[in-house]
Amino acid sequence: MLLVAILLLTFGEELWARFVPKYLEVLGAGAWGVAAYGTLKELLDAVYQYPGGWVTDRLGRRTALIVFTLLAVGGYVVYLLAPRWEWILLGTLLVAGATSLTLPTVFAVIGDSLPQTRRAMGFGVQSIWKRVPIIVAPPLGGALIATLGFAAGMRVGLAVTIVLALVAVVVVRRHYREAAPPPEPEPLRFRDVWRTMDRRLRRLLVSDCLARLAEGIPSVFVVLYVVNVLRADLFKFGWLTSVQMAAAILPYIPVARLADRSNRKPFVLATFVFFALFPLAVVSVGAGLWLVGAFVIAGLREIGEPARKALIVDLAAPQARGRAVGMYYLIRGLVVFPASILGGYLYVINPKAPFFVAFLVGAAGAALYAFWGPADPAHPLTVRA
Repeated sequence: MLLVAILLLTFGEELWARFVPKYLEVLGAGAWGVAAYGTLKELLDAVYQYPGGWVTDRLGRRTALIVFTLLAVGGYVVYLLAPRWEWILLGTLLVAGATSLTLPTVFAVIGDSLPQTRRAMGFGVQSIWKRVPIIVAPPLGGALIATLGFAAGMRVGLAVTIVLALVAVVVVRRHYREAAPPPEPEPLRFRDVWRTMDRRLRRLLVSDCLARLAEGIPSVFVVLYVVNVLRADLFKFGWLTSVQMAAAILPYIPVARLADRSNRKPFVLATFVFFALFPLAVVSVGAGLWLVGAFVIAGLREIGEPARKALIVDLAAPQARGRAVGMYYLIRGLVVFPASILGGYLYVINPKAPFFVAFLVGAAGAALYAFWGPADPAHPLTVRA
């Protein structure tokens, strides 16, 4: 039932989510308004993680999923009714509930349900289930926009998302049951969660922060660069997103199987390398066939994600799993959230500049992980003082 809810929510959001930066332009935002949106998303992705983990540990996985999805529905309504771009920023405060608040919940469900030797596969299946709609939904969203006009097409997509999210709530409420009672939560304070975090998890976090900076600096400007600079239409951008998701999905199961049976490190390292290469690839090609190759590289950024997520869960103590995952993503998000502002500053100077800077940051993250990152999650896990 968790997978059904993920499928419904992802399909709805992906009808319009990739086009929000252009929607902001239509509603009157300039480059700095788009950068503010990207920065707010990154900030919320940070600060919502730990509360999401706390609610998950305290109230249970099922209750957390329902509450967070209903918060997101409120945000979709604000997006739907927005007369100006500033409303999008307001709605984002709630929309982030569908992703940021629920992430520790999903990690906790998989960690509770599966042994260590099957977690990468579990995350692989979850990732495929989440990304299959991304192959279909962005082209449909682009077609809606092309047919109805930008504002009307976005609003139809948002209306569909509201309906699907409410259906997801009903599915979770009626059919989802905890696979097993979660461990009794430890009464740890915020600083104690950090103090007891496995040192290997901290090393992974440092490299992950750099990789996500490489993603975040140009993230909200990818659609603007492809549409405004390379002169591709929105339908083509939606199709490129489908190519990206197909490239992400195809390796998931074989790579996840290998990661469960062997060292997770090479697969995580491959992910960080592709994070560095994607921005360089986008600005090194034109609007032709090579652009498709760039989006294939974007998809391959996911190749080690099941291994990385499994490594996080492996190294998080079961009694504080939701909070440990939440703290990991809180710290990563706080580091990354200014990336869009930096990207906006660089984009105003030169549209290619954020992509080149992102490549350099991503390369540093990959090199750091190659020499310093954790390699073997098979050792017994302990909570360290």
